[in-house]
Parts: sequence; C-alpha cells; structure tokens
Amino acid sequence: MSVYFASDLHLKALDDSNVERFFAFLDEVRADGEALYLLGDIFEAYIGDDDDDPLVARVAAELSTLNCAVFLVHGNRDFLIGQSFATRAAATLLGEETVIKLGSFRALLLHGDTLCTDDIAYQHVRTQLRSRQWQSDFLNQPLAARRAFAVKARAESRMHTAGSAADIMDANSAAVNETLTRHEVLLLIHGHTHRPMVHRHGNATRIVLPDWDEHRSWLKWTAETGELYARGQCERVDV
Repeated sequence: MSVYFASDLHLKALDDSNVERFFAFLDEVRADGEALYLLGDIFEAYIGDDDDDPLVARVAAELSTLNCAVFLVHGNRDFLIGQSFATRAAATLLGEETVIKLGSFRALLLHGDTLCTDDIAYQHVRTQLRSRQWQSDFLNQPLAARRAFAVKARAESRMHTAGSAADIMDANSAAVNETLTRHEVLLLIHGHTHRPMVHRHGNATRIVLPDWDEHRSWLKWTAETGELYARGQCERVDV
C-alpha cells in the first residue's frame, strides 16, 4: 500500500484539462492507496462551501468514492474550504502544519506559503484573509460578489508575481530550518512554490510537490522511500 501526496492542481472548471488528469490520478490512488493528502490549491479559487459551481460538487463526489483515507490542507487559493465540503468529500481537514507518521519517519505537511517569508506583501495579505472576521464578512456576501472578488484577486496576484523577484517567491531557508526544528522532524513535504525538488537541510529532507502544469504530478510513498512524479519525470526519494 502507498501514501499519495499532491498539491497545486488549480482546477478552474469542469472542462479544464487538469480535471480529467485529476480523476485519472484518483484511479491510480484507488489501485493501491492507503491515504491521499492534498496539500492545498486544489481549486484555482474557492469562494465558500455554498458555491454552486458544478466543479466543486464533482470533485467532492469523486473524492468520496475513494476507498482510502483522504486529507485536505488549505492552500492560498482554497483556504475557505470548510467542513461541509470535507464531509461531502469524505475527507478530513488538517491544520496548517500537521505531523504524520510515514513509515519510520515523522513527516511535517503544510501548503508552503508560510515558508515564503521574504514576500512581505503576500504575508500581509495572507494575515488579513485568514482572519475570522474577514472570512465571516466575505462568506456573508452573495455568490456573485464573491466570484467578482476572486477574479479581481487572481488578477492582482498575477501582477504581484510578475513584478516580484523570483527569489522572494521561494521558501526562505531560515524559515524552513526554524519549522523543521520547531516540529523536531527530518522530513518536510509541501507545495505552493511550483518548484518541484528534493532539498537537503543538514540531515533533514524537504520535498517540494509540483504544480499540475500540463502533467499529473505527485509524490508516492511506499515503505521507507518515495517517488516524486514531476512534469513527466520520476525521481526516487531516499531520506
């Protein structure tokens, strides 16, 4: 049996090619999956569990058919996923930082945006959007208003990314080391940066999950080793 990890699918609509790739990936998980961890940004934008977009309903339905445990971590695009969606998907919502047992290792799971501490402007916006008051006010707005806000926010995010130096959009080494030390782990798995790679931090290993840019991409962990499938390539991961 294997444990699967994926993130940053950025599903947009039912006719999005990544949706077909995602459902095909779920078929692979069905074959030998013990658990599936989705580490954020399943959706390009998520405006609340009451969204009547058929994509949301279909994804929840497909996840609910898996015969393995499903776990969800909030990303920066879908942090409004709530218990209603999780129930429909037969999934468990995890906290922002969660330590799990993976073989003989203790592994820390997170989306990854909290590690990008050099992007001060983003971290400021993140703090605002994650506040209970902001989320309550936002979810009390009509769906049409929330959809308009999501379109505007995505446009502003693209402008921010295009106008920012590449290095500030990546994980900060000091933040990574502090996080590893605080949780006393030697294995860290995250997404968000769209820069798939296996990094070494002393005797610790950090695995960055790929985004789904024209390819199905994931980490498959069996026994004591992993295989990182990134953009059509496979890399063995030994910790």
